[in-house]
Amino acid sequence: MSDGFKGLRIYNTLTRTKEDFVPIDADNVRMYVCGPTVYDFAHIGNARPVIVFDVLYRLLRHLYGADHVTYARNITDVDDKINARALRDFPDLPLNEAIGKVTKKTADQFHADVATLGCLKPTFEPRATEFVEPRADGKADMITLIQRLIERGHAYEAQGEVLFDTASMPDYGQLSKRPLDEQQAGARVAVDAHKKSPGDFVLWKLSSHNEPGWQSPWGRGRPGWHIECSAMSAAYLGEVFDIHGGGLDLIFPHHENEIAQSRCAHGTDVMANYWMHNGFLQVEGRKMSKSEGNFVTINELLETDKFGGRKWPGEVLRLAMLMTHYREPIDFSVRKLEEAENTLRKWKRAADLAPDGAAAIPAALIEAMADDLSTPAAFQVLSQLASEAAGNGEAAASLRAALPFLGFDLDVAEVDESAVAEVIANRLALIAAKNWAEADRVRDELLAQGVQLKDGKDPATGERITTWEVRR
Repeated sequence: MSDGFKGLRIYNTLTRTKEDFVPIDADNVRMYVCGPTVYDFAHIGNARPVIVFDVLYRLLRHLYGADHVTYARNITDVDDKINARALRDFPDLPLNEAIGKVTKKTADQFHADVATLGCLKPTFEPRATEFVEPRADGKADMITLIQRLIERGHAYEAQGEVLFDTASMPDYGQLSKRPLDEQQAGARVAVDAHKKSPGDFVLWKLSSHNEPGWQSPWGRGRPGWHIECSAMSAAYLGEVFDIHGGGLDLIFPHHENEIAQSRCAHGTDVMANYWMHNGFLQVEGRKMSKSEGNFVTINELLETDKFGGRKWPGEVLRLAMLMTHYREPIDFSVRKLEEAENTLRKWKRAADLAPDGAAAIPAALIEAMADDLSTPAAFQVLSQLASEAAGNGEAAASLRAALPFLGFDLDVAEVDESAVAEVIANRLALIAAKNWAEADRVRDELLAQGVQLKDGKDPATGERITTWEVRR
């Protein structure tokens, strides 16, 4: 680290300012990030926070030590969307069994997808269904938190529901900066007549016979969405922790309501000291939606040709996401993926020029990342190192050390095998037509991309064949 290194600074949504990061306990830096609701395969918008906070996790581990950072990312496996998907996909099975099939399939796919994106496993990955009822290990649970809120005058029962009383919290709305009176304006009071205030939200709701449920003091039911994260974060990180992350769309109501529940249940001034949110994602200039026809899952991007007519390596998706600063909106496009692929290929070829031996992660890279996770500035450092690598073994070695730190695998060749096979077939047709100049141009173009062609003859038939290898 250079003498000018000033430590980690992050933009805190709670204060709307960039602040020096000061952990509660430098021996145990704690971060919680909202994970997936496992009713369907995760889409590329879901990939952004997973990648962004994986990079932050890596940076924290570098700054404080891998054994001194605790990262919890939950899985929401109880939700009305899950119930609906279970009834749709497995109508002949008992509901609980159907729900189990839906959540296992989607959670397994999520884990496979994010591993391909180069993301580390979090320290803990609690599932909501494991934290509904009081636990034998004494960790926080939802029913106990709700009981505490009722006892402290912050929640009430009404028409089979338990609701949080927003008026009981004078500074409710600090995160979203939406005062309570503004939240009530235009509310559908007639629909929510059982609420004391239109902004009150559900902590517990009753379950019918064909819905999953747990026994509670208020009858057989299931938790509201927000209480889940309050319980799971407290279970593994404590009543107050360092960083809470997620997408911009979660600021209100989810994160606002998490804060309300946690602070009022525990009697604390804050739930987390720093709140970080990544920006929105659109696809090819339009909001992603199924009606627009531009809804793309992570799995489709990695395994099919539904986006740009080809499969994309996970590292390319990772880099494409990180080329834009995490707080800025991102326009996800084929052009951005192609740019990321070309950039990554150049970096890897330059890193291959490094002499044997370990090298330190460049201080300039850490300084860029420590400035509110400025990946664009960090990538400028990498591109500068790549441009110097041909005649500078130290630059190549620094680049080789930096790439794994950012989640890029040096041993994975960025080559689309089906695309190479198609180019080779077209080139053989050019050779058959005696278009030697164009055939040579295609060969040289592939070589520039790190793919070396080898022309020869099939021993059995004598026909011309072309094989290829990655030139590292």
